Parts: sequence; C-alpha cells; structure tokens
Amino acid sequence: MPINTIKEAWQETLRPGSVSGLFENLPHTLYFAKDRKRRLVAGNKLFVERCGYSDEAEMSGHSDYDIFSVDMAETFRSTDELVIKSGEPRIGLIELFPNLLGDPELFITDKIPLFSTTGECAGLCGIVRSYERAHATQQPYLDLLPAIEYLKANLATKIAFPEVARIVGMSVRKLQRRFIETYTVTPQHYLAKLRVMKGCELLVQTNQSITEIAIDIGFYDHSAFSKRFSYIMGSSPSAYRKRYETTHVINPFRPAPA
Repeated sequence: MPINTIKEAWQETLRPGSVSGLFENLPHTLYFAKDRKRRLVAGNKLFVERCGYSDEAEMSGHSDYDIFSVDMAETFRSTDELVIKSGEPRIGLIELFPNLLGDPELFITDKIPLFSTTGECAGLCGIVRSYERAHATQQPYLDLLPAIEYLKANLATKIAFPEVARIVGMSVRKLQRRFIETYTVTPQHYLAKLRVMKGCELLVQTNQSITEIAIDIGFYDHSAFSKRFSYIMGSSPSAYRKRYETTHVINPFRPAPA
C-alpha cells in the first residue's frame, strides 16, 4: 500500500482532536487556529490566557481586532491573508505580540494553512514563541558554530584544540566546558563523532577500503577507526557497510536494519 494511502487510512481512524493535547505541553509556546474568516477557533491554555480569556470556548469566534491593538491586529491579519490566499506557510515571522505583562514584545510566529477534505483552504494554525527566549536557546550553538565548521573542514588533519579555542575567542578550558554544556560531550568526542559520521557516508557511497576511509577522515589506521566506529555505532565498519550497501539509505544515526 502506498505511503500516502497508509497515512490517510490511519488518520481516518483517529478521533478528532487526538493530538491537541500536545500543544498544551509545549513549553513557552502559544498555539492558535483560525477559520477562513480569520476568527479564532482554537488555542492552547497559554494562548487563551494571553488573549485575556478564561477558556477556549470563551475565546472562540473572536477576531484579532477584539483582542489586540489595531496595529497588531492589522499585522496579524495581513500575514493571515497571505497564508490563506497562497496556501503556503509563513515561517519565522518576527512580530510584536503582548508579553505576560501585556506589553508589546518581539515574538517568532509560524503559520501554516489548513485544508478541508475537498482541498480548499479552511483557515490556518500557528505557534508563537518569544524571540528573546528562542535567541537565548540558540546562542550557545551559535557561539560554537565557527568551531564546528572548522572541525568539519579539517577532519583529515590533526586538530589542535588551542587553535579551535582561539577561533571562538575562548580559553581551552572554557571551550571544553561550553561543548559539554551544549552538546554533552567534549570537543574531542564531538570531533570523533563527526569523523565517524563522515565514515558512514563513505562506507555506503564509495568503494574505498576501510583503511583508506580511516586515513581520509583523520584516523591513524584501520584499527583506530574500527574501534571508535564500533564504540559510537554499535557495529564494525564492515558490518555497517554490509547492512547498508543494498539499501542506499544514508542515516548514520538510524538503528541498523535487522
């Protein structure tokens, strides 16, 4: 049975609203849905409360103009129109939205169209999250991005971690600490994972010998590569190649097929 047919058959068995509980448990995230007339019809508890209502039923049927300032309502309406008329999502919109105190603050909004069973756009739904909080969450990864790019570009060479620390403007000790805080591993172990991931690609995509691959991605020899590969992937390089050579599916961190 085609995948789409399987998906559609499965969806038909679901009780309406089965996944709505997910949105109640998304931390620091406001969820909403509107009908084609841009009236609010659904929202999680955080969104309902931010709009000044006690429950979803009380909020349902109201428009942005009933809740927000005219300037905000106009902005929300204009992007709603784009989504509904084009049938295309709008992701990563930076908009003003009331914070907990009711003051305008920058938020990130994602909106996607909703379609009826006949294929017509029936409205839209979206999520709203704090720009400041999202930026703060991403910042540790952004701070280390130059180091990650350097490691990826120099897999085959001997890495000097004082040089990596210099690239991101940190001491070696701080670099170690930030990698552990952000990725839960040391930069040395992160490098080993990058090399093994590249090894996974080469094992499936090329006919290179395991020794050649080991040298190309920065290991001393076949033995060092096999030992690290087995530790991270749970199988030897040769076993990994045998499992995937007929599937042509590259996903190094997916469990190997039985």
